[in-house]
Order: sequence, then structure tokens, then C-alpha cells
Amino acid sequence: MSSENLPQSPAQEPRKPRVAVVFGGRSSEHAISVVTAGAVLRSIDREKYDVLPIGITTDGRWALTADEPDRMAIADRTLPSVENLAESTEGGVVLSVDPSVREVLYSEPGSVPKALGEVDVVFPMLHGPYGEDGTLQGLLELSGVPYVGSGVLASAVGQDKEYMKRVFISFGLPVGPYEVIRPREWENDPSAARKKIVDFAGEHGWPLFIKPARGGSSMGITKVSDLSGLDAAIEEARRHDPKILVESLLRGREIECGVLEFEDGPRASVPAEIPPVTSHDFYDFEAKYIDSAAGLVPAPLTEEQTAEVRRLAVEAFDAASCEGLVRADFFLLDSGEFVINEINTMPGFTPISMYPRMWQETGVSYPELVDRLIQAALRRPTGLR
Repeated sequence: MSSENLPQSPAQEPRKPRVAVVFGGRSSEHAISVVTAGAVLRSIDREKYDVLPIGITTDGRWALTADEPDRMAIADRTLPSVENLAESTEGGVVLSVDPSVREVLYSEPGSVPKALGEVDVVFPMLHGPYGEDGTLQGLLELSGVPYVGSGVLASAVGQDKEYMKRVFISFGLPVGPYEVIRPREWENDPSAARKKIVDFAGEHGWPLFIKPARGGSSMGITKVSDLSGLDAAIEEARRHDPKILVESLLRGREIECGVLEFEDGPRASVPAEIPPVTSHDFYDFEAKYIDSAAGLVPAPLTEEQTAEVRRLAVEAFDAASCEGLVRADFFLLDSGEFVINEINTMPGFTPISMYPRMWQETGVSYPELVDRLIQAALRRPTGLR
């Protein structure tokens, strides 16, 4: 019998790519990660992608969560958590480390594990240590699962402000004065560590900013005007990270610029400016996330200044071997020089976050931004590249 006369099976439609949005985590930025993930979940095109929300609790358990973005927002100044979103207090999600198997399993004590299906790409909305710093990226590399954002090296460099600055200096990018106090220095000889900071202040002047070397979202940062507040500021920073960074006050304007990976390489957005916050001593956590301090988008800069900050943002992206996205933060000094303060390899995506606002002004809407990041991750292989 001719094959033409055999009954034909109905053609199966190709399944949609499955995106696991992973959020929460063990860092002090847990709540901001939840808020960010809620905004992303709300914007993913469900006609184009299947979505699997996975939350990581503050103690590190991977939990299956409800796909309910409205429950992931800051409400009445109360921060959300994965613990309040998890469908079970004991069940756990497991990702295989076998690169030939992308299936995700869900297990509860005393029950047979259930297969949740394969995952094609992970959108890691984690901020801070144990997620944004290369640790999760390393797990995903072992699992052979593509993911949004930078790889292990760039994520680690982007998290550790000391080594970030060292990389930038080696590439000739302008960086402000800083000092580092390592854990052993403070623990073994606090007097010598304190003198190191006082000598730095003697050279560069007060006030100083004392901050966690591997933190984010402006958490744990204290502006210190004299010696009397130094020890308390150090302890506050060390509450978030045993290694601390000391920076001098740079007098000028705060300018931010977004970088996004397109098919032909990274491009920079229009820049934004963070104006002085009169109700806060500086642009701290509450100003960013609770009191909704507004930035100016686009920043009121000259054409030459705009071109320069966009060029520097892409150079910083390339210097740290970043992928996907970066928000680069600068100071425009009174002298007219741009100094790069830091990059953020997984910037916030909350409704008031500067990164999506800058791209919105550049012509890339929030849903398109999310889609471009997922598509870039799907194009990019895991492993050495």
C-alpha cells in the first residue's frame, strides 16, 4: 500500500517555550525580588510562552507558587515574601543538574514526586547574594538550561563592587575613590581598620558612604559625616556583608543608563537622572521602593553628554563580559566628567524602576523588553561562549 493512502496523524502544534520565573531568595533583597517578579509575570505574553513561577524562600527552599502577580506588590508599606505565596509549607521544586533532562520535579514529604514538565529558559529575578552573584547562574549552567542575563563571571563581578571597580579601572573606565575593609581586618584589628577609613577620609574628606561590598537596593548603606557615626555604620553594612566598601562623596548629578542586548549587540537607552531627594539623606531603600522617588527620563543633558554616558554604559557592559541587560549608574561631576559608580546585572523591574522606564522612553515597551530578554536567552547557549 502506498504511503499516500495511509491514515495521517494530525499535525501537532509546536509547544510554546516554557519560562520559569525564579524569584525571592536568601538575600536581604528578597522582597524586592518578589515585587520585580510580579511585574515580569504580569507582562509576559501568555499567548507566546508558558510560565512557571518558582519562589525561593528566605531559608533557601524552592517552592511552587501561585501565578498571582497582584499578591507580589508592596501594599500599605508591607513587603511581600515567597513564604506567603508558596502553595505548600513543605513541598519543594527540584531542577535536574543533568543537562540532557530539563524536567522540573515537585515533591512533598511522603508523596511520589510529580513532573512539572520541561523548562526552556529561566528568568532569574533574584537580587543580591545566592542569585544575582553567579551562584544561580552556575547551577543553571550545570543543568544546561538557558537563562536571562549575565553568566557566572559577569554576575559575580557585578555583585562584588570591589572587583567591579578593579575591572573598570583595568579597562580605563573612570572610577571614584574607594577603600575596602575585608572581614579579617575588622574582626582581627578593628582599630587598624578604623584608622584605614579615617586616613581615607583625611585624603578625600567627609562625608563617607559605608556600604556592603556585595549588596544592592541601597540596603545597609550609611552616610557618615564624622568619626562618631563610623562604628555604627560599619556594623550596619556588615549586617548585610562581612566585606564593606568605603566611598567618598562625589559632588555632582546621579545619572543612570540602561543597556540591552539586541541581535546585533548591546545598545544603550536614553539616560535618566535621579534628582536630589529632599525627604531622605540620599537615594536609599525607602526612597527607591517605598516613597517612590521619581527620576527624570530622559535626563536633561546635552547631546554630547548623552552620547558620552551611553558610550560608557556599553563599554562597562563589555568590560565585565555582561549579557542580556545592565543598568549602569554614573555621577556627572561638577567638573563635567562622568564617573561610573556601579553596574547592576539584574536591575529592578518594579513599576517605578528606572531600567524599564529608560527603555520605554527609548521606544521599547515593558512587554517588548521582557520578550527581548527571553529571546536573547533562548538564542544563547549555556557553557563557554
